Amino acid sequence: MVYIIAFIVIGLIGYFILRPKNKPEISIKPQQYQALLEANVTYYRKLDAAGKLRFEKLVDAFLNDINIEGVGTEVTDTDRVLVASSAVIPIFGFPDWKYKNLTNVILYPDTFDQEFQFEGENRSILGMVGSGYMNGQMLLSRTALTKGFSANAGAENTAIHEFVHLLDKSDGSTDGVPENLLAHEYAAPWLHMMHVEMHRIAEGKSDINPYALTNEAEFLAVASEYFFEKPTQLQHKHPEIYEQLSRIFGQDPVS
Repeated sequence: MVYIIAFIVIGLIGYFILRPKNKPEISIKPQQYQALLEANVTYYRKLDAAGKLRFEKLVDAFLNDINIEGVGTEVTDTDRVLVASSAVIPIFGFPDWKYKNLTNVILYPDTFDQEFQFEGENRSILGMVGSGYMNGQMLLSRTALTKGFSANAGAENTAIHEFVHLLDKSDGSTDGVPENLLAHEYAAPWLHMMHVEMHRIAEGKSDINPYALTNEAEFLAVASEYFFEKPTQLQHKHPEIYEQLSRIFGQDPVS
């Protein structure tokens, strides 16, 4: 049974990858974005009128460029808006940015494993940016997507985490130093800052999620979740990291 499920899942993913990339069919209309964003996205609610309008236009552009489909789950209009918001938030400081390294976002009901199975044991993955034959694909847990925009999300947002990986990857290397966003003179100080904080995390002296210890790429993604979800707290507890992330993303969410 496990092999049958694996065959079906891999077959579906292969279909998403190999089929002709037509313009996505979108059930939601642009005039509906505002209500869904207002109800679900705190980042959007804090923007002024001009910022909200620009955010809505970026959401619309993303949904017209990228396919969002489900494996084992139905994709709702709210899901689409949350995925698009996760993409827009990290690049809001760069209005002309396009995710050239993404064609599909595939939602799973919940966690999945390395073989892309969403049933059975050993399922722990909440999100993944594809590489190799999966290049251009992002896999996301629908449960994690929803939780990231809930009141009890804390400093975590899985979908933003994965889109930060895409930004990091846009210079050709997923290494925690997004060279397309960070001026060369700041790269070495940022690497040093990461390593110092990773040492503090290992010693239990930091409130940053220990998953950041995995490598520099994961540190950037984890710290970025914190930056967008709890900016005031990050600025208070880690002012230098906040300053560097503000420089990377061209944003100062506290102010």
